[in-house]
Amino acid sequence: MNLTRTAYGTWSGGRFMHFGEMLEEDRYLDCIRLAYESGVRTFVSADVYGQGKADAALAEALAAYPRNSYCLVGTIGHDFYKGSRAGAGGYPRFTDPALRSPAEYRSFLRMACEKSLANCRTDHFDLLLLHNPDELGYTQEDVWKGMAALKEEGMAERLGVAPGPANGFTLDLIHCFENYGDLIDWAMIILNPLEPWPGQCVLPAAAEHGVDILTRVVDYGGFFHGDMNLGHEFKPGDHRAYRPQGWVDRGHERITEMRPVIDAHRLSLLHFASLWNLSQVPVKSVVPTFIQEAGDDARPIEDKIREFGELPETVLNAEEVEAVRAAGDNTGCMALKGASKRHERSERPDEWPMRSELLELARRHGLGAEW
Repeated sequence: MNLTRTAYGTWSGGRFMHFGEMLEEDRYLDCIRLAYESGVRTFVSADVYGQGKADAALAEALAAYPRNSYCLVGTIGHDFYKGSRAGAGGYPRFTDPALRSPAEYRSFLRMACEKSLANCRTDHFDLLLLHNPDELGYTQEDVWKGMAALKEEGMAERLGVAPGPANGFTLDLIHCFENYGDLIDWAMIILNPLEPWPGQCVLPAAAEHGVDILTRVVDYGGFFHGDMNLGHEFKPGDHRAYRPQGWVDRGHERITEMRPVIDAHRLSLLHFASLWNLSQVPVKSVVPTFIQEAGDDARPIEDKIREFGELPETVLNAEEVEAVRAAGDNTGCMALKGASKRHERSERPDEWPMRSELLELARRHGLGAEW
């Protein structure tokens, strides 16, 4: 089964990432079931979330439903088996030279995929994504040979790549399409009306190479769920505190310019953000983060899931898509991850020096040379 327009991620509910209130286990499982009952048929997990616990929870929640009635997306690539966690930096990528040589990539990928499948109680993923790759993950043939072997063995029906968790990796991703596009069916990127850049820069190249796009953070850190008012305060430890101060208030200001499109189609904010993404080639699926905000008067997370399940079939026209992009234009608002002129050497798994072939790629795709 291929991905559907609407998808649900196991990072929702605050159990494995610090967004809002952390749901109790029973409620967390019920939210997954509610997504299914509301019409969502694609579920995305990652082996690194809870070191297998998110995969197992998803399997438990979906146990009563036929396996062929939903699309299962797995993600692997962090080595929490042999590697040591680097605080907020997370676990190292399996391609870390301190952990293994390229000749060992295939065996790691097979082991990680087998364990994730076992936790998910299934024998195959409908889509398997390479999770948060470092520079070697984007560029090394042995990585993609290892991924291809999993598909050949029937452990994955489709393959893809999921950059992140921060925004960026644009040139690296396009370079990956150009070199391994025959193996890549899907890519997951950050995109929403208040963060069109740099995600939109990838879309033409993805379409050219036949890569479908799954977009995350479509909710813009919860903003498009419609329950974050002016002056919204986050509880201590909330992951969204990394965003610049005042981002919620600025979001409300920019939404005013998008109102003509929202109101013309009588859309909720979440439906608007999702449909703006889906109205662009080659975006085929959206996966918001569902958050139970703190406070007794906060909107129940269950209401947000039900709303998402009622996503209409509306398609925005090209003029509307562009008007929204212009209103939400965030070009240059952040230091992007991946290849950058800022770095003379790679000191973190999500940042590395710029390479001449990437600047040439940027020129060919009309993306400038400011990276």
